[in-house]
Amino acid sequence: MLRMSRSSKTSTNLIVFTLASFISSTSPTVSWSITHIAYHSNPTIDYSGPMVFGATRSLDDSRTPLYRAPQVPLEVENYPIAPNGLVLEQLHVYVRHGERTPVGVRLANVPALIPEHWLLCKAARQFHAMACGQKEMVERTDGKAAEGECLLGELTDLGRQSTYNFGKSLRALYVDKLGFLPDRLLSTDQVYLRSTNMPRTITSLHQIVHGLYPQEKRDNKVLPNILVRNGKDENLLGNTSACKRLELLQVSFAHAAAAAYNPSLQQLDSRLSKYMNGSPVRVDGKPRASGIMDTIRAAIAHGINVPPEFKDKAIVDTLEKAIVNEWYAGCKSSFLPILLCLYWQC
Repeated sequence: MLRMSRSSKTSTNLIVFTLASFISSTSPTVSWSITHIAYHSNPTIDYSGPMVFGATRSLDDSRTPLYRAPQVPLEVENYPIAPNGLVLEQLHVYVRHGERTPVGVRLANVPALIPEHWLLCKAARQFHAMACGQKEMVERTDGKAAEGECLLGELTDLGRQSTYNFGKSLRALYVDKLGFLPDRLLSTDQVYLRSTNMPRTITSLHQIVHGLYPQEKRDNKVLPNILVRNGKDENLLGNTSACKRLELLQVSFAHAAAAAYNPSLQQLDSRLSKYMNGSPVRVDGKPRASGIMDTIRAAIAHGINVPPEFKDKAIVDTLEKAIVNEWYAGCKSSFLPILLCLYWQC
């Protein structure tokens, strides 16, 4: 919950952050966003509502989409208006990157056959060629290259489209419906835009801004600033590079999650190990449980069929419970105040 009061109000009406989590298994697609809206009265009252946004279309590739998780667009028409007596002061939007490819090659062999190479970045490559006069291609280890192939962990054309659509939805809600944001962007001081230093998050933010304030809705001299911090200064996520004590704590929490949840994952081996060349499914396995679901969620988000076991809610719930605890159980521990103290002292 973000708490804003009149005394904290600045000339900036909109603050947008794009960030990458290191886990993608807990949402129905690889793309999601949460918006917190702070209203004020006397005394200050917070009013916040979550909004989830995912892909709205599938790409035309060589595969016919056979399975797709339900996806919910940002609600505009029925979005709740502030109660009487409250006034919107400032809008904070935290957005995860759009749909992307997996960050590693997994489940590519028989019988899973999830693609090793994802030819889903054709529009991105064409745009780069037109803008730079050069063609960018991904070279494989055998020296071959294919049109539109994505890098591992890269924002796909679908991810670009969905984040652009999200920006358009923000405009429809906060410009057209609520009249909170101005129709035209007249100054860079009106918005604060920041991304973590990852290509997929930076590109996602570019796409959101294009949807929210397309070129014709900006003053001729206004170029929105996309702010990115050096790794040592990053605070949009737990910065283990800058704080080694935080890194040690995260490792210890991961070990604890493995000890607690590997027994329940062991029960899945008879159904899932065949997709990992016989390797067991474990929090700390090879591949890790989080890595398996990273590939599964990326495939589902792009309409690529996945093995039937990964459509079984009981199996997915067991996997996700273990993964979420690996990454976030430390936040519930009695060591959290110490962890935060150590982090901010690093």
